[in-house]
Amino acid sequence: MITVSDLAIQFGKRVLFSDVNLKFTPGNCYGVIGANGAGKSTLIRMLSGQLDPTRGSIQFGPGERLSVLEQDHFAYDSFSVIDTVMMGHSVLWKIKEEKDAIYLKEDFSDADGIRASELEEKFAELNGWNAESDAAALLSGLGIKEDMHYQMMGDISGKEKVRVLLARALFGNPDNLLLDEPTNDLDVETVMWLENYLANYENTVLVVSHDRHFLDAVSTHTVDIDFGKIQLFAGNYTFWYESSQLALKQQQNQNKKAEEKRKELEEFIRRFSANVAKSKQATSRRKMLEKLNVDEIQPSTRKYPAIIFTPEREPGNMVLEVQGLGKTLDDGTVLFRDVNFNVEKDDKIAFISKDPRAMTAFFEIINDHDKKHEGKFNWGQTITHAYLPLDNSEFFNTEMSLVDWLAQYSSDTTEFFLRGYLGKMLFSGEEIFKKASVLSGGEKMRCMISRMMLRNANVMVLDSPTNHLDLESIQAFNNTLTAFKGNILMSSHDREFMDTVCNRIIELTPRGIIDKQMTYDEYIVAEDIAAVREKMYK
Repeated sequence: MITVSDLAIQFGKRVLFSDVNLKFTPGNCYGVIGANGAGKSTLIRMLSGQLDPTRGSIQFGPGERLSVLEQDHFAYDSFSVIDTVMMGHSVLWKIKEEKDAIYLKEDFSDADGIRASELEEKFAELNGWNAESDAAALLSGLGIKEDMHYQMMGDISGKEKVRVLLARALFGNPDNLLLDEPTNDLDVETVMWLENYLANYENTVLVVSHDRHFLDAVSTHTVDIDFGKIQLFAGNYTFWYESSQLALKQQQNQNKKAEEKRKELEEFIRRFSANVAKSKQATSRRKMLEKLNVDEIQPSTRKYPAIIFTPEREPGNMVLEVQGLGKTLDDGTVLFRDVNFNVEKDDKIAFISKDPRAMTAFFEIINDHDKKHEGKFNWGQTITHAYLPLDNSEFFNTEMSLVDWLAQYSSDTTEFFLRGYLGKMLFSGEEIFKKASVLSGGEKMRCMISRMMLRNANVMVLDSPTNHLDLESIQAFNNTLTAFKGNILMSSHDREFMDTVCNRIIELTPRGIIDKQMTYDEYIVAEDIAAVREKMYK
């Protein structure tokens, strides 16, 4: 259990949040949300003791252990993988080190024997004799194969280190667990494993994530950091978002009577509760909404960008033909070959692969940015496509202001017109005169989306469109693409994004493609497809 009393944090004159009084209790998982810069990671750092609050206190239950997902990927390079995981339980690890040091003594004394006996008792109480096998099980669940368990941390890749550090945080069943973006660099199978693990976790968990599907799968409560306040709500992210949007609509409807509004909210809670009860993760969670007070539901003060794509014309019957497309890297790695398919009207296609370089290579080819490939492709005459590349850095190597930057891509270069598009993406006032070269990753993505809106395209080609975006921008982007009347070709790390937008899956492999008309969630759980996938990557 974690108790937060009168907590405040201030940097110079800027107050990030204050007067925070919360209690996080066992058996619950708290999803922490908020706009970029609101203070999500700051809250986690204060709870972990890495950052002192300006005011207030943080208390843990008596004798409780806290575990935190480490962000320094080089801190354990001189240790083996298995030892790094076991070090996550610092008390157990210190006992093990002292015990082993005593047994290595050449002049083993009676006092050493007594101390060793005491340590053995404590070691057994902490389940120390199963520690190595427990650590190995965590590593295997997170996709670290057994032949890597005794390698040095300095000899494994960055993505593998992320998984080891996650296993380290989970090791020993800590009483309080703090996870900041735990799904970064994890593949979908590993994320699903982590979802199931946390859904059955009986202690206290706080998690920061931009992955809405993950938040929905694990969270019993939502911690919302918004405009200097931190509020706690029952329910997962989707419940928080939909209920806050409903409350906002009701607030704007001045004519509706209070009793009518209350009935509408109560009906919403009943519907949502029924849906949650049918979901797989709900079997291991308490009914998180049964005690919810309707009065707790309030409109969010969050600002959502207005992402609006308006195709100039409807796509014709011929959208895109791909024949015999293949891409091999200079080192001989085959990303994909024998890619043959046609994009049909109303197709919204999610491209996936075990090698993420495959999707980027494919999108670069069909946008004519990469000429070194096999096969050919042909866009239909009615098609205008807008491309959001994975790497947008080359677009911002300029000292131009945002308004001048956007003017490069517009036939109407008046400030009034361009300010409207930048305003839709939450650039207001003097912000439009900022230099393009100093933008953050999220600001660059919002500028690239503004550029796409100006295209009035009927086909969207999107390579990891949620990168660097906050939850508000991701949600707005998702809503827009779900309603988009043209075609979409996309790849994404955001499972919710792909599952709600796309109706067709094409997997690029070194032996051809797997092409299915279904949602992403249907695709990844289909047993017959799993067998085919295994053969395609051999």
